[in-house]
Amino acid sequence: MASKFLYPVIALVGIVAASGAAWWYQNKTPAGPGGPSAPASAVAAAAAGPARTVTVEVAKVRIMGLSDDAQAVGSLRSRQGVMLRPEVSGRITQLDFRDGERVRKGQLLVQFDDQLQLAQVKQSQAELSIAQANHKRNQELLAQNFVSQRSLDESAANLEVAQAKLALAQATAARLKIVAPFDGIAGIRNVNVGDYLKDGADIVNLEDIDKVFVDYRLPERFQTLVKRGQKAQIELDALPGRKFEARVEAVDPLIDANGRSIGVRASINNKQLLLRPGMFARVSTVFGVREKARVIPEEAIVPQGGKAFVIQLVPGPDNDTLVSKRVEVKVGIRSPGQVEIVEGLKEGDTVVTAGQQRLQRDGSPVKVLEVNRPANY
Repeated sequence: MASKFLYPVIALVGIVAASGAAWWYQNKTPAGPGGPSAPASAVAAAAAGPARTVTVEVAKVRIMGLSDDAQAVGSLRSRQGVMLRPEVSGRITQLDFRDGERVRKGQLLVQFDDQLQLAQVKQSQAELSIAQANHKRNQELLAQNFVSQRSLDESAANLEVAQAKLALAQATAARLKIVAPFDGIAGIRNVNVGDYLKDGADIVNLEDIDKVFVDYRLPERFQTLVKRGQKAQIELDALPGRKFEARVEAVDPLIDANGRSIGVRASINNKQLLLRPGMFARVSTVFGVREKARVIPEEAIVPQGGKAFVIQLVPGPDNDTLVSKRVEVKVGIRSPGQVEIVEGLKEGDTVVTAGQQRLQRDGSPVKVLEVNRPANY
């Protein structure tokens, strides 16, 4: 029985001894004239020489102002705008405005034929005068007990009816006059004196454009960021090269279920009357401004595993060369071609913008290729 366990033990000891001898034989080298033998890996590293220098493009961390904003498109509209239309049918007898001129609130713009209505007003005024005289006489007679209280009540009711008839006649006549509901600029009229119009027909549009609105929509994720009073920058295709400042006036509380967006309205001062309703606008809503943001080109960012890294250049061991160092960073605001660095770098640090794929490990020596960067960086 003892021999059953003895043979496997002897075999295991033999295998271990043979493996150790093989390892020693493979790693030993003859001692040179300068001293004892060295490991094979060290000899191979010495034969390979210094690491290869990699040429890269770089940029420095800059301090500049950045704005946290969102881009959208919208349309301009008047602060107040209306198409003037008659409430009743009639024939135009007078037009008291010129196309494109400024008008004032309450100014008579269009007069319809009101001869019949004015006659009804005069008739109602006469009936009112009679009703007033009868009621006054009944008051005097009642004081002398010549008439009953009932007669006085009837005359009072007749007086109220006459007053109502006059008010109705005056209101009917007033509907044949169209006045400006607010200060504004008249458009181009569609009618002339002598035209007979049905009720609801278009006459002329009136626009108040001393201040104009821009209506646009933002994705629903901005609904907690956009607030009344925030600033927005407006650019118009019709006026290239010019920017206008707008102020957010209102945010729609309803989120559109189809596009998952919120409606925003901003106002723009238009005292010079350069802006017109209907213009196409490009809107940049500003949520915040950082005056001293640390910024690098966006191509310096190397994403990996849900994190952001950059390759920073630091002095080498002899301080005469630059070597690579992989640094994790936290990014902030992004703008075209640029990205803010919140954590991980400081002003003046140098980062690689091109050639990162050739820097596989930290400590690789690098050579900087001088390039002309865009003026905005």
